[in-house]
Amino acid sequence: MNLFSGLIAVIFALKGDLALASFFILLGIIFDFFDGFAARLLNVSGELGKQLDSLADLVTSGVAPAMIMYKLLEKSQNQTEWYQEFSSTIGSWVPTDDKTVYFFPFLGLLIALAAAYRLANFNIDTRQSNSFIGVPTPAMTMVIAALPLIIAYSNIDLAVNLSQNKYILIAITIIFSFLMNAELPLFALKFKTFKFKDNILVYSFLAFSLILIILLQFVAIPIIIVVYILLSLVMNVIKK
Repeated sequence: MNLFSGLIAVIFALKGDLALASFFILLGIIFDFFDGFAARLLNVSGELGKQLDSLADLVTSGVAPAMIMYKLLEKSQNQTEWYQEFSSTIGSWVPTDDKTVYFFPFLGLLIALAAAYRLANFNIDTRQSNSFIGVPTPAMTMVIAALPLIIAYSNIDLAVNLSQNKYILIAITIIFSFLMNAELPLFALKFKTFKFKDNILVYSFLAFSLILIILLQFVAIPIIIVVYILLSLVMNVIKK
């Protein structure tokens, strides 16, 4: 269901319906969140599931958000402006007719490349069984999937403008591509049991996230991910 949702998200992204693509990405992430617990509950966890999980994530949390970022970068300026910037950089040999290929938005595909590397590395990294090293692909994906939803539904003008700013989009692409593969320990939002004493941090963070979503709706999603990263950094300092 994670993979199926991701495939649908890719289709809608290519059609230009980015908000609907984002909804299916978030649906896929929900399936991804509970699959490990369901596998353990049914006693069917194993190496096959581990590989399938990463392959599904590559679509839902790699290809789909990369398509969204590509489309957002494409829309952030009109094609004439893209051409002027590109041609002034590499020369006048670039064709100027309607079939011109505008290369700059392809920077958004860096997200898929970084996600693929992270997911492959995750499967062979024995240090990440109970926590994460580097930002998980679903966390990165939630930030990118939130952007079309903020543009379509938010009434906070600053958030809408930032979500369409090409420099902000480029910064998000580069920063999160780096953070996914950085040596940065992060706590895992996974349940091995539902006991409160075993998951105090996770329950507290989820409660905070729920309150923020109620107050800010889709604008809350990038804020929650940033808080998640900062909270992990603070925990790392405390442990040291």
